[in-house]
Amino acid sequence: MLHALIIMDGFGINTRKEGNAVAASGTPHLNQILSRYPHTQIGASGLDVGLPDGQMGNSEVGHLNMGAGRIVYQELTRITKEIEDGSFFTNESLLAAMHAAKQKGTALHVYGLLSDGGVHSHIE
Repeated sequence: MLHALIIMDGFGINTRKEGNAVAASGTPHLNQILSRYPHTQIGASGLDVGLPDGQMGNSEVGHLNMGAGRIVYQELTRITKEIEDGSFFTNESLLAAMHAAKQKGTALHVYGLLSDGGVHSHIE
C-alpha cells in the first residue's frame, strides 16, 4: 500500500466560517481526498509542540516535533517547567556559576529576553 505524508504548512483547521479563508474559498479537491482516504490532524501550537500554552506555533517547532515523533520542549517552555518543578534551582551549571562568583567575590550577571514574542522570550 502506498502512503504519502502531506504537510500543509500554515493551513489551519478551523470550524468557524467567519474570517476563514479556507472555508470561504471552498476546497473541492481537498474535500474529495479527505472523504476517500484516512487522515489525521495534529496540534501545531502551544504545549502540543513544546511552546507555552496558548502560544502560536511556527514551521520550525512544527517540523521539529513531527520529525522527532514526540513533543520537543523548546528552551522557553523547558526553563519554565524546570522552574515550576524545582529542578532549575539544582541545575549544575547554574550552581557552579553561583559558587564561582561567590568564591571570587564577584557578581553573577543573569540576563534574558522579556517580551510576549513567545518563541525566544515571554513575560512570565
